Amino acid sequence: MALDATAFMTKIEQRVGFTEADKTMLKSQAKWSQEIASEMADHFYTYLGRDAEMATILKAKEGRMHHLHQTFIQWFQEMFTGMDDWRTAYAERRWRIGLVHVQIGIGPQHVVPAMAAVVQEVGKRVIADGKPEELREALSRICMIDLAFIEQAYVEVSAAAVLKETGWTEGLFKRLVTRGVGTL
Repeated sequence: MALDATAFMTKIEQRVGFTEADKTMLKSQAKWSQEIASEMADHFYTYLGRDAEMATILKAKEGRMHHLHQTFIQWFQEMFTGMDDWRTAYAERRWRIGLVHVQIGIGPQHVVPAMAAVVQEVGKRVIADGKPEELREALSRICMIDLAFIEQAYVEVSAAAVLKETGWTEGLFKRLVTRGVGTL
């Protein structure tokens, strides 16, 4: 069940309607993203830090918060630059970010609302700074793409672990999951 990050990126771009116009809009505001990235990181980690479980994860290692803050700033700015026009390098980096979330235990139940908080705060800055509404819309779409990578990492890692431990085929696993939904 190995993920092809570039193919996944293309599929999700189509699903959320991330367009060339969105890319152009984001690129045009790359400098602005540098100005507000640290503030957005503060909102993100303040939100996550209010949850006791997340606060424990965030503070589990000396220097983790500083590292995460810097990583967030880089991630935030990359949404505006697209690194390689939102292609292979961007997709592979987003996939690695998803895997890191799995590795350190930051689950979708934490990331989804935290991402929503960032989208909301960025939206406020878009308005306050007199930026076009199309910027807020483009940012919402690219955030949803990035979020899809994180959620897919959980799916892929979980499925791979089950297949490895049980020796099941991918087809059997998918059938069991599909049928298992009816038991919940």
